[in-house]
Amino acid sequence: MRSVEEHLTAVLKAVGPVTPIDASLADSAGCILAEDLMTTAELPAHPLAECDGYALRAEDTYTPGVPGPVLLPVLHDASASDAEPIRLVGRTAVRVSSGAPLPIGADVVVPLEETDRGAARVSIRERVVPGGHVRRAGVDAVPGAVLVAAGTRLGPRQLALAAAIGRLRLRVHPTPRVVILCIGNELVEPGSAGVPGTVFDANGHALTSAVHDAGAAAFRVGQVSDSRSALRESLEDQLVRADLLLTVGGLSEAEGDTAADVLGQLGNVRFDRIAMSPGSRQGFGTIGDGVPIFALPGHPVAAQVSFEVFVRPALRSMAGYAELYRSSVLARAKRGWTSPAGIREFVPVEALGFPDQGYEMTPTGEPGTVSLSALALANAFAVVPEACTRVVAGDELRCLVLEG
Repeated sequence: MRSVEEHLTAVLKAVGPVTPIDASLADSAGCILAEDLMTTAELPAHPLAECDGYALRAEDTYTPGVPGPVLLPVLHDASASDAEPIRLVGRTAVRVSSGAPLPIGADVVVPLEETDRGAARVSIRERVVPGGHVRRAGVDAVPGAVLVAAGTRLGPRQLALAAAIGRLRLRVHPTPRVVILCIGNELVEPGSAGVPGTVFDANGHALTSAVHDAGAAAFRVGQVSDSRSALRESLEDQLVRADLLLTVGGLSEAEGDTAADVLGQLGNVRFDRIAMSPGSRQGFGTIGDGVPIFALPGHPVAAQVSFEVFVRPALRSMAGYAELYRSSVLARAKRGWTSPAGIREFVPVEALGFPDQGYEMTPTGEPGTVSLSALALANAFAVVPEACTRVVAGDELRCLVLEG
């Protein structure tokens, strides 16, 4: 029997980030940056006016011994479309629009509402200090600085910065493409007429959502026959578009379950009993031209646990994420239960609390009973170590947080 650590280590050793590509800004959204984003120029290149108003020297708004407003001639207008800043003459003002280059020699912008809005002359009501309403040069970017580090997921904020420095394309790890095949003659699509001997396919929809949540793209093939020829044909057809394959079900040693036989013929896939519950029988390896493949157990709870423990970290590694694992918290058990010896048990629980006050958790079903209802109510998996056979109320367990 293989331990959880051994299986996870083998998985992560076999996968790595998808080869980086140069992608457009639109196609880069949600991808992981493969190289540091830098620029060779300041952004903005010149100090800019932050609002509509008048650019001037702060010292010109005060005349010793003369109380009241200061009147300054308005010699020019400046707009955001001006290529270069104009030069300010002392004891004058330049009317500027928001985003206009600050005139050379000016050190402050007085907003329109703090003046009489004069066209030929402007009345400045109050004395001002240098720097007001001025966006300094280089505030967004300076040459040689790392603006966005490699390994960052690209969202709207990062893409705005990339576009602002003029980058049309970025070097990124593309989103992994995951093909999901659910194996079994008994499977039917939800919404169809259920008849004796059929089972609604819960795994295809659940794993599609889980793949998206992990930051990858999912392609659900749907139900695939147990027939060796049909299964082999489906797998070979999907290799062309898959960075990773997920098969679900067909892992028992009964005559009708064929996944192990077919996968063994298509590549190098190892099947093991993993010291975990639920989801002990697992397969992992590569087929075709080195495409990683996971063979997950067919029960939806076992499949979800296996996905969280093994597949999700692998997908995040392939996508280029630095952090592969979900967050976890220590939580006190509100009630106890027995756990199998030598097995790492993953128990669906509701974990509640606060970082400064601690957390408590309660199983959402009967531990040891594999229940979809319990899984649906859970926001975490309590992880019971292999050496623990009895959880007592008040015991602290590490909980893998599924939400947030």
